[in-house]
Amino acid sequence: MDAKLFGPNGEDLPTENGYRGIWYYNQPSGDEYVFKYSGGLGTYPQPHVTIAVHAPEAQKTFFCYGGTQAGRNELLHMISYFDHTTGEVARPRALMNKKTDDAHDNPTMMIDSDGYVWMFSNSHGLARYSYIHKSVRPYEIDRFRLIQTTNFSYSQPWYMIGEGFLVLHTRYSDDGHRRLFSMTSQDGTHWSEPQMLAYIDKGHYQISWRDGARVGTALNYHPEPVGLNARTNLYYVESGDFGATWRTAGGEVVTTPLIAPDNPALVYDYASDGLLVYLKDIAFDAGGHPVILHITSRGYASGPANDPRTWMTARWTGSEWETRSVTTSDNNYDHGMLTIEEDGWRIIGPTETGPQPYNPGGEVAIWESVDGGENWSMTRKVTASSPYNHTFVRHPVDAHYDFYALWADGHARRQSDSRLYFADKNGNAWRLPTEMRGPLAVPEPLDL
Repeated sequence: MDAKLFGPNGEDLPTENGYRGIWYYNQPSGDEYVFKYSGGLGTYPQPHVTIAVHAPEAQKTFFCYGGTQAGRNELLHMISYFDHTTGEVARPRALMNKKTDDAHDNPTMMIDSDGYVWMFSNSHGLARYSYIHKSVRPYEIDRFRLIQTTNFSYSQPWYMIGEGFLVLHTRYSDDGHRRLFSMTSQDGTHWSEPQMLAYIDKGHYQISWRDGARVGTALNYHPEPVGLNARTNLYYVESGDFGATWRTAGGEVVTTPLIAPDNPALVYDYASDGLLVYLKDIAFDAGGHPVILHITSRGYASGPANDPRTWMTARWTGSEWETRSVTTSDNNYDHGMLTIEEDGWRIIGPTETGPQPYNPGGEVAIWESVDGGENWSMTRKVTASSPYNHTFVRHPVDAHYDFYALWADGHARRQSDSRLYFADKNGNAWRLPTEMRGPLAVPEPLDL
């Protein structure tokens, strides 16, 4: 195995003395923007759903991220929690060293109905192993037990009450194509054979979210001959029977795997408009209808030539898909989150230009709509005058008001340190401590 497992004999996982995110880049561009994308990517990538879960029984929000040690840039799979009773965060613990700086290997997590914390350690393709771990005790992160050594990418583990785990994920073919699969387990130990969900041309990226007893997933596809840098189109399917059957938003059963670009799951044919599609988040409105947040652009490379980068929503009305624009930003990888609650629709993301313009991320802002996504307004700036771009704002499952969004920062054009942040529902934000002297610490509030 290529990763050192910590605590293999039941001893406590080692702690780090503070929160430090991994810095990562992908594809040098040879221009002033330096890379296709880069920066502090501890909460990257968007297909890693979920990375934080609120546990009301424990009055804690547990979260994982891609971390590293001071002075190094080697990926550690980190786990920690925020205590809602005290307002403190725990000293983060290192589950494993993945022996890489590739943030595609960042972990995901889920909590089962008995309170056990499960960690899913991803791998970017076939080069490294993937792992599944389970906490030794409910709602505790000091000890984990290795359940399985395998291989998967971009895992999206969902625990379904009364059923078990439904895990959407990607499996790479030998030629690098990204094929979408699901697998299930009643106990987290014994797993079904993976069932292919989609494999069109060179593959897909996907995002998902849970709504009661169903899971909905949105995907794009990577057309021949270019592949992922030409990602386009928007598709949606959902399952209410633990992955046995997949249906469109309108209820039509689809034959899986999806293998043709023109299929019943198609939400919008962006290929015909010459636009790329970057998936962001899924939420469900009061009627249970899915809403998909995504960005469209004219090309994969950083810089103004591919403007506009338009933040879009696609909403199922009950009879058709309705697309609307929200705002624009300056990079395809300006990833944010969408929530729909009784007080309205809310997007939190780096929509505002940051200190490294036209690179991933920027300054974080809140956008709100009180009329079902027809009109949007920016209601608050969450960060300002930052030294680094803020990136990949993520939403905890069953999020608590006090710990509503999680993200990281980092210089987007050169390797740097990376800090982690969270915000409450109103947009008050805190930086997680980079140095801790004890097992718990109070985060540092951001002063705008």
